[in-house]
Amino acid sequence: MKLKGLLYALPVLATAGLYDCPPSYSEPFFANYQLQLPDRYDFHTWTWAVSHCVSAAENCAHIQAIPMPVAKAFEYSGDAHLADGRYTLTVDVPDGLRCGNVYYGPIIPTRDVYSWDATTLQGTLTSSPASGCDGGPGGALTYPFSLVRL
Repeated sequence: MKLKGLLYALPVLATAGLYDCPPSYSEPFFANYQLQLPDRYDFHTWTWAVSHCVSAAENCAHIQAIPMPVAKAFEYSGDAHLADGRYTLTVDVPDGLRCGNVYYGPIIPTRDVYSWDATTLQGTLTSSPASGCDGGPGGALTYPFSLVRL
């Protein structure tokens, strides 16, 4: 009797771990995320709609950034590439640097490079304007960010 019960249990035991995913891959990256960027001078919140790249390239995610509210903000999009466990997205943003009054002040375009860990979804934004506010020099501004699945 014991042998018969064990024979019935073997297929269950053999497949028990078959459908378990490792924790780092438990959820697919392709979804909607809130971009949490608390240190950047901006009154918008951002949603990233993440989908497969049109080219169907491996290790690539297409990012469509949607501002809320849409007032005085520009959507941007680009392809993030995965290498060594980190995604990198480079985009040119027409309103990346806000000067003076956050709602009505001047805006300066930036080249923004987002880099984040594929597992923790924590990263760094390096934003580079050609010139700074009030005619100041350009440079690079760095901000920490996180992505939270919606």
